[in-house]
Amino acid sequence: MIFPLSIVSLLALVCLGLLASPFPYLAPGAVLGMVAVGVLYRKPAWGLLGIAALVPFEGFFKGSALSGTKFIGASLALILMLQLAIHQIPSERLRSNIWRFLIGFVVLYLLSMINTDNMDMSQSHLRDMSVGMVLFVITLLIGRELNLDLFARLVTLSVAATSVLAMFSTKYQDQGRAAGLLEDANSFALLIAFAVPLALLLVIRGPNLLHRLFWGGCCILLLGGMTKTDSRSGLVVLFLSLMIGAWHYRAQLPRIRPRHLGFAMLGLAIVIPVATYSMPAGYLKRIQSLSVLKEGSKSQDESLGRRASYLVVGSQIIREHPLLGSGPGTFPLHYATSGYAKVFSANRKPGDLYRRAHNTYMEIFSELGIPAGLLFVGMLGLGMYNLVRARQAWMLRRDWEQADLITHLGISYLSLTLFLMFLSAPNHKYLWIMLALTWVLRLKAQERPLTEPVA
Repeated sequence: MIFPLSIVSLLALVCLGLLASPFPYLAPGAVLGMVAVGVLYRKPAWGLLGIAALVPFEGFFKGSALSGTKFIGASLALILMLQLAIHQIPSERLRSNIWRFLIGFVVLYLLSMINTDNMDMSQSHLRDMSVGMVLFVITLLIGRELNLDLFARLVTLSVAATSVLAMFSTKYQDQGRAAGLLEDANSFALLIAFAVPLALLLVIRGPNLLHRLFWGGCCILLLGGMTKTDSRSGLVVLFLSLMIGAWHYRAQLPRIRPRHLGFAMLGLAIVIPVATYSMPAGYLKRIQSLSVLKEGSKSQDESLGRRASYLVVGSQIIREHPLLGSGPGTFPLHYATSGYAKVFSANRKPGDLYRRAHNTYMEIFSELGIPAGLLFVGMLGLGMYNLVRARQAWMLRRDWEQADLITHLGISYLSLTLFLMFLSAPNHKYLWIMLALTWVLRLKAQERPLTEPVA
């Protein structure tokens, strides 16, 4: 009874302290906070699910010193440190083949930070990256207990909910483009591209027609949200994801009957006109403009010209600092001093001049150097390899349900890695959660014994 009594005593002291402080109204919050910590101590995997569900809603807590994800993440980190110390969680769970790349990446990151062109910008970048790395460790420790079906449901529901907000309220749009609760429409498109494969998995696995219709409705909301983002990169990534999913289920084609084709034709006859009508007028023009990319010049499509200028500036930084780069987070500083910043800036405000590379790989190579960039790419590639091996292991065990789950998670992970070519998000929470989860899924699959001999 020592541990429960200590918790009760701590709770009483916190409440008494708050009641005697100038903020007595915070006392009930302290009680709820302690209860939440107690629940996380018993079920830490719930905390990871909570973080995944809250990622699309982080805009609600913009500028706040304390948000839901920060509270859950900090509480989880402290709880897991305590459980590691008292051996409630075996330290062997920290083992992963990802570390061989991640440790080298961190060492080069710190060396680049010592040699940075601007220490303030690098320190800010380090704070952001540390959040992702902490989530990586947390997922390694508790990923085995993570309910992946519930993970898919929560991600689908949260992203679909923000899609509804973005489609039907101008408050959640950025210059007419749906941005959800995020600052950038492309960041919102990344969430949608990540959630669509999970939503399709829920449709396929639905136990009855009602469930399938519900998750199918969520898919329609996600696709509608994607069109409202006007994101060309999001459409490209989503199309590739759907093609990979179709290839995975190609074995189901013989089960299709002529009557099924009739219903499919009817569905297409309804969906295509509705999608064409609901699609923003400028979206098709933006898609067609992909063929007119001109390097570093202010082309007819200013957005593509600006993206080309990022590549020019990034390439120059790599040539000047090939080993350690210019320092974490310093790409905007170099871009602001180039001529492109003035050409593509509409009002010369700092936010328009100091722009990120909108390409995570280019940003890593230019800010941290070529060796760190190769380690980062190798780390993500190893994560994809882990998922391939996990899928092969489940297929070898003839567990097709788990193989399908790994396939859809793999498509979501691939969507993230592809989207990094169009967005600067090396610290994205989903990326680091999925990176650790790739090893956990592979380990769980390979540890399961073979139930029957393979012919």
